[in-house]
Amino acid sequence: MSAVRQTAPVIEFEQLGKVYAPGSAAEVVALDGVSGRIQAGEFVAIVGPSGSGKSTLMNLIGCLDTPSSGRYRCGGVDVSQLDASERAELRRQQIGFVFQGFHLLPRMTALENVALPLTYVGVPRPQRRERATAALRAVGLAERAAHRPSELSGGQQQRVAIARALINRPAILLADEPTGALDSQTGEEILTLFEQLRLAGHTVILITHDPAVANHADRTLYMHDGRLRTP
Repeated sequence: MSAVRQTAPVIEFEQLGKVYAPGSAAEVVALDGVSGRIQAGEFVAIVGPSGSGKSTLMNLIGCLDTPSSGRYRCGGVDVSQLDASERAELRRQQIGFVFQGFHLLPRMTALENVALPLTYVGVPRPQRRERATAALRAVGLAERAAHRPSELSGGQQQRVAIARALINRPAILLADEPTGALDSQTGEEILTLFEQLRLAGHTVILITHDPAVANHADRTLYMHDGRLRTP
């Protein structure tokens, strides 16, 4: 059962288009008139093969890129009206990212890795430690706070990465192939964790090429040749 708790969409995009090298011989239409809505509290998977446009759509949803055409609203904000620094601020406030690679700093403990984003925004050290501890506890890894990445399994490292994504208390978790580097059992554990985070009120958007992974979501959007299609 979906855990949608609001009627207003947290993500809304209308006729999004993205063209690389427009007008040249190398022109590529990565997105072609894509529209959709994601409600607050949903767990949505975006599925498609390599080259389908799903990664381009992810970059636009994550405010990492801007569309060539169309409109995108994140948390009710028209992203097309923002400059680069305003998009970065919106991204920091609204979106936590989880990737296939864990991107943990090897010399830092799990706690220090999780707390790192707070350093950049001037949060005092005691509060950083408190919030990082709470984030690790939320992903079931509080007892590993003092361990470095080399002392953790792949699944534990991904949990640390998820805790780091949660540290700024974002409304949206955007996960790009988060189980791609994990064995099947560990991948199932991570997907179960995303389900739990959705039940806790987060909006989870999962990018994957694997329909079996997408089955954990409440709803699936299928990408093909730069367009959304129905199953």
